[in-house]
Amino acid sequence: MFFLIRIVFCLFILHTVDALALSPGMDEEEALLGLYGDKEMISIATGNSKPIAKAPAVATVITAEDIKEIGATDLDEVLETVPGLHVARNPRGYNPIYTFRGIFSQFNSQVLVLINGIPITNLFFGDRNQVWGGMPVQAIARIEVIRGPGSAIYGADAFAGVINIITKTKEDIKGTEVGARAGSFDTWDTWTLHGGAWSGFDIAVMLEYGDTDGQQETIDADAQTFLDSRFGTDVSLAPGPVNLQRENFDARLDIARGHWRLRAGLQRRRNVGTGAGVAEALDPKGRFASDRWNADLTYYNPEFFNENWNVKAQLSYLDTSQEVEEDVRLFPRGADFGGIPEPDFPVGVIGNPEVFERHIRFNMSAFYTGFKQHQIRAGVGMHYGDLYDVKEVKNFTLDSRGLPRPLGSLRDVTGDLSQAFLRERDRKNYYLFLQDVWRFSNDWELTAGVRYDHFSDFGNTINPRLALVWLTRYNLTTKLLYGRAFRAPSFAELFNINNPVALGNPNLDPENLETLELSLDYHPTNELHLTLSLFHYWWNDIIQFIPHPKTNINTAQNAGKQTGFGAELEAGWKLTPNFHLLSNYAFQQSTDEQTDENAGNAPHHQIYLRGNWEFLPHWHLSPQFNWVIDRARASGDNRIEIDDYSIFDLTLRRRAIKEHWEVAFSVRNLFDVDAREPSPVGTLVTPIPHDLPLAGRSFFGELRLHF
Repeated sequence: MFFLIRIVFCLFILHTVDALALSPGMDEEEALLGLYGDKEMISIATGNSKPIAKAPAVATVITAEDIKEIGATDLDEVLETVPGLHVARNPRGYNPIYTFRGIFSQFNSQVLVLINGIPITNLFFGDRNQVWGGMPVQAIARIEVIRGPGSAIYGADAFAGVINIITKTKEDIKGTEVGARAGSFDTWDTWTLHGGAWSGFDIAVMLEYGDTDGQQETIDADAQTFLDSRFGTDVSLAPGPVNLQRENFDARLDIARGHWRLRAGLQRRRNVGTGAGVAEALDPKGRFASDRWNADLTYYNPEFFNENWNVKAQLSYLDTSQEVEEDVRLFPRGADFGGIPEPDFPVGVIGNPEVFERHIRFNMSAFYTGFKQHQIRAGVGMHYGDLYDVKEVKNFTLDSRGLPRPLGSLRDVTGDLSQAFLRERDRKNYYLFLQDVWRFSNDWELTAGVRYDHFSDFGNTINPRLALVWLTRYNLTTKLLYGRAFRAPSFAELFNINNPVALGNPNLDPENLETLELSLDYHPTNELHLTLSLFHYWWNDIIQFIPHPKTNINTAQNAGKQTGFGAELEAGWKLTPNFHLLSNYAFQQSTDEQTDENAGNAPHHQIYLRGNWEFLPHWHLSPQFNWVIDRARASGDNRIEIDDYSIFDLTLRRRAIKEHWEVAFSVRNLFDVDAREPSPVGTLVTPIPHDLPLAGRSFFGELRLHF
């Protein structure tokens, strides 16, 4: 009932604003141009650029100009502004958990992240990489986000949401830009961007380097704190700071000529800290590294045979690694698990797993617009993923209770099937899809699509979608959407071995999700834009590690089910030529159907507000406010609910200093709020009982030169 009252109230607001704000003499063509401007175009909903109001999806577009306004230094700070999306944290390296509409999991494999339309999903855990290390934003031209399923277009893992990061081209840079930033946590960033023409080629080069000690908020108690109380030791490093230092180097190249475009990139991560610890026991010395190489060649011809044919073909390669730079300690020096009188592990429990993967993708699709009322899109493709090297050096094994036992000195157990955590494997995926956009009247459009996928390791899946878009008025669009999506089991879930805590299961089925949505996109005036989205989803065959009744060993099974519903309201308002306001509110309620309790961990309510005020020529002040409200604990977690938090940021920017210079100053978490993200609950104990602290107040200053 409370939810229905909220929806009726939102609809009343839309109606009232229309009645009060519409000008009798409004120019209809001008309003339509405002509705379908370049900033409001999106491509990931159908594979073809389309006005966001008419796109058959609930979507958000964030431009490079928006990123500047936010004052963001990393991708996660940008995504936190999207309604219905909250960025939580995994203890391991504080990797981001992009939580769409209450769909939460520790490795976040239910979200598909693309760079220029190409997935960066890893086979091992189904995430972006365990050594993620953040992503800088200077090379980003725009970010397109779909809330809801996208498997009918993008296949596996386009589940709870799709995030497409589009990098800059020559047209976005137009010359050369160099910049530098310094700030809290001994943070230093530099970048160089260049876009120009050479011998008939359009070329863009982007280089970004960053080094930081990372925020060092305190973990009060960790997994070793509990073990100390159980085994009578006193070796925990808690209270102690999280380990979030890192060194990043990002390079991107974009070359285009005619119908062809070649892109290449490197994301190099070094000296990456372990966050709150790989085993949720503090590890200030452990260091990871990663190299992620990518290249893609795209052929695009909007008039392949004739003006009715639009053809695109793409070949891509990604090589990604998880490496260890310095020994990673699961538990600290002196850890003892019953080895009286001497400690079991005088140098600590050391585990150094390394994983290397390569991914080759090819796809080809074509649009045909020769029919009067139909736009047909068809495509085929393949993906070959190869986990081609697995290495492990460690000084422990696990007994039947899951407790570490000494192996003596460090041993290289690579290739030892009695000790290895995973074998080298590959996955082949072949797919085809068909989509029809049927404009059966001037104001109505129906998008129907289906995709068939075949996987070499778990079989076939079919995922349809339907989207009915009604141009209710020239300034109001109504959408009714249905979609089905799937999430492919990761190799850790399928093939984990020699691990009494969590064994893989090669007989797993993919998780699946069905979502029903109603969306209203409304422009009562040229200065005001409102959207309202209502959704209901059914998440089935959730993969969980379930203890065997006789051995108590956890094995991956399709055991979970979750349902959820909610609403998202957005408003963009240009109050004056020099001041605009952006706000959104998101509500979700998700239920674990096994326990009939709240699914937990995700906020029930989110409120976001951002303004941009040009108070003097070229002087911009951008405050933003993010309020995260009412996060319940998951079933079995008896801790009190985690506290709400509200964070206020402020950015001051001066543009066009002597035409070419730009300077900015930012303060994040101005009021130094104690903000925390939920830590995982264990079977017998919660390793980090007081959750994961976020950064306190921090300051950054930057300088740019564009010529």
